[in-house]
Amino acid sequence: MLAKYTKEFNYNLKLATPVMLGMLGHTFVSLIDNIMVGQLGSAELAAVSLGNSFIFIAMSLGIGFSTAITPLVAEADSESNFKKGKSSFKHGLFLCTVLSIILFLLILLAKPLMHLMKQPEEVVVLAKPYLDLVAFSLIPLIIFQGFKQFSDGLSMTKYPMYATLVANIVNVVLNYVLIFGKLGFPKMGIVGAALGTVVARIIMLFFLWFLLTKHEKSKAYVTKIKFFLLNKLMLKKIMNLAFPSAMQMFFEVAIFTAAIWLSGLLGKNAQAANQIALNLSSMTFMVAIGLSVAAMVRVGNQKGLQNFKELRRIAFSIFLLGLFLATAFALMFFIFHDHLPRIYVDLDDPANFNDVSEVVSIASKLLIAAAIFQLSDSIQVMVLGALRGLQDVKIPTLITFVAYWMIGFPMSFFLGKKEALGSFGIWLGLLVGLTSAGILLFLRFNYLTKRLISQKQIID
Repeated sequence: MLAKYTKEFNYNLKLATPVMLGMLGHTFVSLIDNIMVGQLGSAELAAVSLGNSFIFIAMSLGIGFSTAITPLVAEADSESNFKKGKSSFKHGLFLCTVLSIILFLLILLAKPLMHLMKQPEEVVVLAKPYLDLVAFSLIPLIIFQGFKQFSDGLSMTKYPMYATLVANIVNVVLNYVLIFGKLGFPKMGIVGAALGTVVARIIMLFFLWFLLTKHEKSKAYVTKIKFFLLNKLMLKKIMNLAFPSAMQMFFEVAIFTAAIWLSGLLGKNAQAANQIALNLSSMTFMVAIGLSVAAMVRVGNQKGLQNFKELRRIAFSIFLLGLFLATAFALMFFIFHDHLPRIYVDLDDPANFNDVSEVVSIASKLLIAAAIFQLSDSIQVMVLGALRGLQDVKIPTLITFVAYWMIGFPMSFFLGKKEALGSFGIWLGLLVGLTSAGILLFLRFNYLTKRLISQKQIID
């Protein structure tokens, strides 16, 4: 019985691993920023956290929006319909480009909100110049996502991974020389980290485009694009898929961003600790994201073939693999919850020893909550990927809103107050929200696939 699911593990991993590594690469950029900036002090680390909280919201909309490209390209690929696939990609890329510019401008306009959020003033002062540069990096990042989702739709998941790897190498080198002022460069602190991110993301975009122009399968898609020759019906079709997908990711990322802001009300040390736990959790989440993309591609392929029994079996094999991996991560977080936060800070600095010790103490408790929600977080994002492969986006959007903002956030808000459970209470709310989403989304997928199988049997 179990073998019919486990026999798919090798292929699922083959498809998902480059996506996992590519997404881990994005997170690794943040990890390097956090580790290097953490050496400057807790205020600087909190400033990067606050600045990135705005970026994460914008990224969630951009990345979520771009995911509409993958199932459309995957379906066209399974039908061997080049014209449909290129049209889906071109219109998706156009919308990603427009959205990236809009999000950049909105972040610049939103900067004054930092002063209204009751965040520590020293943190706000440091965060504003950092945010200016990182906001600009959204433009190449979201356009890159358009190319990446197209590449994933053709099951060419390695190329975005290569591009992200190159970007990481560039980012690490630039961070080192710009943050600390090495090799004759000025010491720029967290602004140097932001500049490194901008340059790395521009290189990442152009390198992926270059790789795709060299492959026979993708070359015709990514060259001779008549960018402004647009079809209103195709734009509408992508918008109908992309907007709900963007909102799904927004609702989840926004509750984690709210956790950053709520932790800021508890002080700079609580905010820095929250950033450490969030960064570690996001790294394991990227593994689930890789499996989510695999689910989206494989479900999209089977939908194109109208093979719904096989679709359900393949999706369940991905869910099972994800739960196995999530269990391993949960055990890792639980066993090493006291040790992992120490990577981010300098405990040998006598001037900041008290602050840094408090950051480590808070972060280690948060990792216990993070360990528990590994399973919930994994299942909800994998099932979302499968539902996107089915091009079912409206009901899942409603589910994510209810789970995160009507169930999870109120718990985070009330339990996260200083007189309640503080930082740990914030993360308990996250745990409840993710668990609710996982259960409700799985019930939706189970219902839809059973219905599709029944309808197919009646027609046959």
